[in-house]
Amino acid sequence: MSTQEQIQEKVDVAELLNGNSEIILYNDDVNTFDHVIETLIRVCDHTSEQAEQCAMLVHYTGKCTVKTGEFKKLKSQCLQLLDAGLSAEIM
Repeated sequence: MSTQEQIQEKVDVAELLNGNSEIILYNDDVNTFDHVIETLIRVCDHTSEQAEQCAMLVHYTGKCTVKTGEFKKLKSQCLQLLDAGLSAEIM
């Protein structure tokens, strides 16, 4: 294992333990703004304004962090976003 891989592995583990994970939502050509906004409100407990701002950022920049916190809690939320047809991952 290279030094770079070892360092990245230590960073990944530290982020999981310290609650520094985040859900990244990615742009797609399938989902409507309304669907994205409604899903962020339901799954991530966003206000309507926050969900709308995230949807706009995703549309114009290609991605947006929609939630940060502990990996365990984010995993469930990320799976719900994926089940709703959105493109997301935990970083």
